[in-house]
Amino acid sequence: MKKYLVEFIGTFFFVLTIVVVVNVGPAGFAPLAIGTVLMVMVYAGGHISGAHYNPAVTLGVFIRGKLPASEIFPYWISQIVGGVLAALVGVYLVGEVDASKVPSNPEALKVVPSLIAEFLGTFALVYVVLNTATAKGTANNSFYGLAIGFTVMCMAYSLGAVSGGAFNPAIATGVVAAKMSAFSSIWIPYVANLAAGVVAAIVFNFVNDDND
Repeated sequence: MKKYLVEFIGTFFFVLTIVVVVNVGPAGFAPLAIGTVLMVMVYAGGHISGAHYNPAVTLGVFIRGKLPASEIFPYWISQIVGGVLAALVGVYLVGEVDASKVPSNPEALKVVPSLIAEFLGTFALVYVVLNTATAKGTANNSFYGLAIGFTVMCMAYSLGAVSGGAFNPAIATGVVAAKMSAFSSIWIPYVANLAAGVVAAIVFNFVNDDND
């Protein structure tokens, strides 16, 4: 239960930051704030839950062999619930969201580029998580949170304009709950993010021969 609570808290503040900073934050600084809040939440919760805060990361960690199958759905539920509640709180705080700042309908998203962008951004994130937080060669390091947060920041700056830059099904769900994106387009991050988590874990297992 403690692990799931940590996943809820970390995802909550991750999504809350996104909803608030995208709508009322300084122009151009959203990716920096988003990457930074992820970094600090990873440092805060990594020793308890692994600090996934992302169903795609959870799936990747499972395929990596560091999470039992029985914990996948509790992790996912904690992350999704945290993301939805954070979205509702964020909307209450900002008063009114600006849907123009995030692709808000299927017509605003070009499906194939969005799928590719979401896949690549999530692959980079899960690949970095696995290599900095679960690999023997980087065990007990002090930089994993910085690496993970900066990965999200870089992917958001480089790919966010293409797909909205979720790279995380919990974020995609929260953005829909905040009415910053249409439910009809939520399948794009779900498909691309979870597929990327699987592929990143397979690649990790292939290139890291000495990991148990």
